[in-house]
Amino acid sequence: MTTNRFCEITPELQHLSKLSEQCARIDPALYAKYDVKRGLRDINGKGVLVGLTEISDVCSTKMIDGKLRPADGELYYRGYNVKDIIDGTSENSHFGFEECTYLLLFGKLPTRTELTEFTKMLSEYRTLPTSFVRDIIMKAPSKDMMNTLARSVLTLYSYDDLADDISLPNVLRQCLQLISLFPLLSVYGYQAYKHYHDGASLFIHPPKAEYSTAENILHILRPDSQFTPLEAKLLDTALILHMEHGGGNNSTFTTHLVSSSGTDTYSVIAASLGSLKGPKHGGANIKVVRMFEDMKENLSDWSDEEEISRYLRALLHKEAFDHAGLIYGMGHAVYSLSDPRARIFRSFVEKLSAEKGYEKEFALYDAVSRLAPKIIADERQIYKGVSPNVDFYSGFAYSMLGLPVELYTPIFAIARIAGWSAHRLEEVAINGKIMRPAYKNIGEHKEYIPTRTSNRIPVRLPHHIRHDEVPVYFLQWKVPDRFPSQHVYVSCPPYNSGPTHKEVPLLQYHPHCLSLRSAPYPLKFSDVPTPFYLSRYN
Repeated sequence: MTTNRFCEITPELQHLSKLSEQCARIDPALYAKYDVKRGLRDINGKGVLVGLTEISDVCSTKMIDGKLRPADGELYYRGYNVKDIIDGTSENSHFGFEECTYLLLFGKLPTRTELTEFTKMLSEYRTLPTSFVRDIIMKAPSKDMMNTLARSVLTLYSYDDLADDISLPNVLRQCLQLISLFPLLSVYGYQAYKHYHDGASLFIHPPKAEYSTAENILHILRPDSQFTPLEAKLLDTALILHMEHGGGNNSTFTTHLVSSSGTDTYSVIAASLGSLKGPKHGGANIKVVRMFEDMKENLSDWSDEEEISRYLRALLHKEAFDHAGLIYGMGHAVYSLSDPRARIFRSFVEKLSAEKGYEKEFALYDAVSRLAPKIIADERQIYKGVSPNVDFYSGFAYSMLGLPVELYTPIFAIARIAGWSAHRLEEVAINGKIMRPAYKNIGEHKEYIPTRTSNRIPVRLPHHIRHDEVPVYFLQWKVPDRFPSQHVYVSCPPYNSGPTHKEVPLLQYHPHCLSLRSAPYPLKFSDVPTPFYLSRYN
């Protein structure tokens, strides 16, 4: 196999990386000593308060008898319970993602006329610049769709004559365009990758104006553009549940953080995409799917709860799957008793599993959702309860929809761009200070020791030596701390003629003291101006 030198990890890099690792280590006890909230969360998982928002509310506790108690989680968009929103769209013909996008951006639910006009606006914006697919998406397609998406977003900056204008109307225009274009950028990027890397047939379906965001995703992704109403409704529900989750999640905080610098919308959203790409954030559902694939291969009976429990304990003991000691899809930074998104999504997943013939797989997911919290509580010291999170079911749902794994995280981004946009608009409207948190330096201050080329430390004659004393065969100087004896030489300016300096070998070295015997002849200090120089030669 030919090695790509651009990606080669050389022995020199290995050596330097070890040096980098050594100087990056910080004693964990110091975080407690200085009361540092690692991950901007306390020991109970509660986030450090860094801002205020009206966009959404993530609730996991209730006040009972004057004390906050863990409660079933609830999620609110602009004050409306997400469960009520989804219940209100599940039985009628309209899809909810566009309605919730309007709600997040403008703070109120749209009327029927407002929703129709808003949906039409999104449809009109769902058009890429001329030749963008050919010139950008088709060129050097990445194997990672999140990188493809981020590159496309940054490239759109070049097509925008008002890219740096951060007035509210212009930022809104940019956000609406990105909300509309994310499905195309993601799916077309995937089609290009499959064609050029895997030799798959290339097909680019244009979006349909009459389709919702969820319908268009399935339309442009599938070769035959066919899908069932339940498939579209489940994907629409997934988009609603993923589109916003408070200002404190990593990618949305990134949106606020970078927006506070006053930069352009494309740079902000690209940074948020970089955050979401991380496996600790947007890529979690892929881990869940891989874990269940391994589980199904290792279980002889998917319905045997004792066997399932043994596998789950093996996961925690780092004896199964990726040996990370984690049961993926379990637990959340905020929720304890339950994740409302998982509760809502479960019923849709169950319906689709029945339609697709995946009842046996759903039963396995259901068993793990019941058994894992109890096993985690038995095996680990936890400060709050654990329950299935939305990632637990979303990967299974996407696999039943036939979505490729490469698009799992981009689907998250297609949803979350609505929330990011709302938070960017909020940050721009507030026009607050640039975010500037503090880091405490725990390193020591050191004396600078120059290197060979310009790196000389002046050393003047001891006070008891007069310049006119000749000859001098033995002198002592104090040497700076951490000055390695094996690399110490003394250089002196030239005599009336000869070399520019003499390197006099070290005869004796003691801590903080250099003893020098001049050789092969005495130094005539009356002819040699001071100072002398200590130099380190590597």
